[in-house]
Amino acid sequence: MQLHQLKPVHKLKNKKRVGRGGKKGTYSGRGMKGQKSRSGNNYEPIIRGMIKKYPKLKGYRFGTKSLAATVVNIGTLEKSFDNNDIVNPQTLLDKKLIDKLKGKMPKVKILANGNLTKALNIEGCQLSKTAEENITKAKGTVKKEEVKKEKPKRKIKKKN
Repeated sequence: MQLHQLKPVHKLKNKKRVGRGGKKGTYSGRGMKGQKSRSGNNYEPIIRGMIKKYPKLKGYRFGTKSLAATVVNIGTLEKSFDNNDIVNPQTLLDKKLIDKLKGKMPKVKILANGNLTKALNIEGCQLSKTAEENITKAKGTVKKEEVKKEKPKRKIKKKN
């Protein structure tokens, strides 16, 4: 057997060309009115509608989002630290009281839940007012972290 002797098993089916009059009738298998029944019916891609819904404001993605401070209570400091120990974010991380956020050292805020009897030296942490009072009552020291508030830079538009 050679290539020129091969014949197809099934006959090829011709594609119906509808909408040109003839035996199919008035609507020619396309249904009644609507976009599908018209010639050249093209649908708008779905992605185009999704793109149009996105915000068009300048720089909507680039706002800096500051991560919330990790909360540590006085009661947990009482359990895990000895008298006159230094408490800072690094020592809290070493004792596994806090975790890193996205690979960075988190801001730590100490709250006044629980009792404190030990004199602790606190550095580089934010404190609530009652937590600070409780630490000073227990004869501990507090070195406050200076919080820098940056004003957002505004672009000045030049008048033509």
